[in-house]
Amino acid sequence: MSAQATPATVAAGRTKTTYTLHPYEPGPIEGGSYGTDAADAIGVPREHVFKTLIAEVDGVFTVGVVPVSASLDLKALAAAVGGKRASMAEPGRAEKITGYVRGGISPLGQRKRLRTVIDSSVNALVAVYVSAGRRGLQMELRPRDLIRLTEATTAPISGA
Repeated sequence: MSAQATPATVAAGRTKTTYTLHPYEPGPIEGGSYGTDAADAIGVPREHVFKTLIAEVDGVFTVGVVPVSASLDLKALAAAVGGKRASMAEPGRAEKITGYVRGGISPLGQRKRLRTVIDSSVNALVAVYVSAGRRGLQMELRPRDLIRLTEATTAPISGA
């Protein structure tokens, strides 16, 4: 792997998907607002940068991908996959399951393919930005490519 290569870039490259990497200097680890920091650092609207969150829906780990300007609506995520109850996965567990560190969790190239739901607002965009698999690196790609690569469904899963 090259210096920029991550499991996410390898996964996209394997399918010859076109993407652009946007490196930036990440803020302090303790800040916790990785997505909004990334949007501001690379100069794109926060509605175009999506964060990857890991939840448990009826005991099954599930990925929710929503704009960094919004929060994940757990009830909507559960409904989108035919479940009843959802809760956020503990950060350490999310890291272990995905193989990524908090603030760098990508929906692509995770250790194990998890069912994935992307907020339907992605369909209105020409380009979407997601973590490329490490803090300080965003990947820009077409929404349809993100949906295809993650085998995701789309649904309105973001809240205010």
